[in-house]
Amino acid sequence: MMNRFVTTLWHMGKKMKMFRQLLLACAAMAGISLSSGSLAAGGGIPETNLGGGSKAAQTQAALAKDKLCTRCHDQNEMNPVLSIYQTRHGVKADARTPSCQSCHGESEKHLKGDPNAKDAQPRIAPDVVFRKNIYQLSDAKLRAAPCLTCHKGSARSRWDGSQHQNSNLACNDCHKVHQPADAVLSKKTQTEVCFTCHKDQRAQTHRISTHPLDAGKMGCSDCHNPHGSVGPKLLVKKTVNETCFTCHPDRRGPFLWEHQPVADDCTTCHTPHGSTNAPLLKARLPQLCQECHTGDHARNAYSGATLPGGANNVIKPLQGQSGANQIYSRDCLNCHSNIHGSNSPAGAKFQR
Repeated sequence: MMNRFVTTLWHMGKKMKMFRQLLLACAAMAGISLSSGSLAAGGGIPETNLGGGSKAAQTQAALAKDKLCTRCHDQNEMNPVLSIYQTRHGVKADARTPSCQSCHGESEKHLKGDPNAKDAQPRIAPDVVFRKNIYQLSDAKLRAAPCLTCHKGSARSRWDGSQHQNSNLACNDCHKVHQPADAVLSKKTQTEVCFTCHKDQRAQTHRISTHPLDAGKMGCSDCHNPHGSVGPKLLVKKTVNETCFTCHPDRRGPFLWEHQPVADDCTTCHTPHGSTNAPLLKARLPQLCQECHTGDHARNAYSGATLPGGANNVIKPLQGQSGANQIYSRDCLNCHSNIHGSNSPAGAKFQR
């Protein structure tokens, strides 16, 4: 309560110098050390942590540590460095905010030079090199370690042993810590980061039937967890179907009559990244259905073979044989409309 009162008085004192002495007296009563010199300079009141040092002091200490690096790595860097102060990693008022050394290591030899090195030898590399330049890129595990020190648990708990980790990738291969806007964290730009490696999926998303990735309505991370998963293909859920049901709950069921391939795996019929057949079907209808249903609907019905003289008009090698009638100019879904499952007592054929 006293701290809040002191702060209020200080803001008034910035406009009315007559309150300066009263402010100092109140601060002394509260046990807060405020010098008249700092007040005269027009600085704000530091937020005081009575259990330890002031946050202002902690901030100044963190900036002083960063200054060891920023005195050389300044705004003249070809790759932006100081823009990190526009991100969460640059909010020095937060005690959790890392310093340059938190990620790049203390790098004593990089700062002061190696006393055993020859004069002609270039400056020693930092302890951790995140970007390949004049220095050799550090090992992926070494680059990922500083990030996982803070960003642990939750979605990143399965990073060890994941496909991306086994492919020798580190966090900074996808994330850009020094940039104010990290492309991975926005659905509109996330796909371009993923497509850097996954080029087949990029091509598939440009087909006529696809998920709204290019429109920015969803991103790769809606279905995949790039940090690791217990499911296949880094899916966010344990199975393909559970992942699809996140957005398509009407297909979940349970149904009185279930279409078994649908219950097993959605990708039996659909391809998720893009298809030349709507809606994301792996093949055109009725050919897709014919991959499983090969003996339905009386194969010779309406084929011409049953008409007078029809058998004599069939080519000799195919005499007495004809294709399944439902292949020609037909769509199975015209009749079997509830192909994902039906709850109608008369829906065994998924017609209602």
